[in-house]
Amino acid sequence: MPQHLLADCSILLLAGGRGQRMGGKDKGLVEWHGKPLVAWPQRIARPLTDDLLISCNRNHDLYATFADRLITDNETGFPGPLAGIRAGLAAARHRWLLVLPCDAPLIDEALLTDLYNSARQAPDTPVMVRRGEQWEPLFCVIALSQADAIETAWQAGERSNWRILLKLGARSLDLPENDPRLANLNSPELLSQQSPPVGT
Repeated sequence: MPQHLLADCSILLLAGGRGQRMGGKDKGLVEWHGKPLVAWPQRIARPLTDDLLISCNRNHDLYATFADRLITDNETGFPGPLAGIRAGLAAARHRWLLVLPCDAPLIDEALLTDLYNSARQAPDTPVMVRRGEQWEPLFCVIALSQADAIETAWQAGERSNWRILLKLGARSLDLPENDPRLANLNSPELLSQQSPPVGT
């Protein structure tokens, strides 16, 4: 078996949203420069872990080729990314779960390894990306040891990943405000304006 760079870390790509800004289309499958949007972060995550998960609520047959396993959040009405994160924590096989949105095609290996290495410094404390004063709660690493606390907060009505992780003492991975790797291409307009990563 090959040794993966993030050997004790599962990776979750969130692709279970309603796609409102995409006109209701399944965002992860919207084509961008010849590939489905989900394929771009997947190409970075794939070599790093032996437990690559995708959270999706439709088009399972199309997503299956991009992951080791698919998960669904079993919630009606697209309640938001925290539902997918809960499902990911329940399914993950490793000590940590690294979470990424499917509409961030410019991420690179360095970002994922920086998140992972930050998590290892305080193994039970979540890590969230922050650029300037802006937290980016869908770029995070969560220890599976925190799954029960997150479930308790969910059952109490909390739906914000950001608020939960802050309550759990989340530390920041600080990045420049204009870091291009965090480009969130969640509308046709943004997709049309952005060029693909150099060398792809």
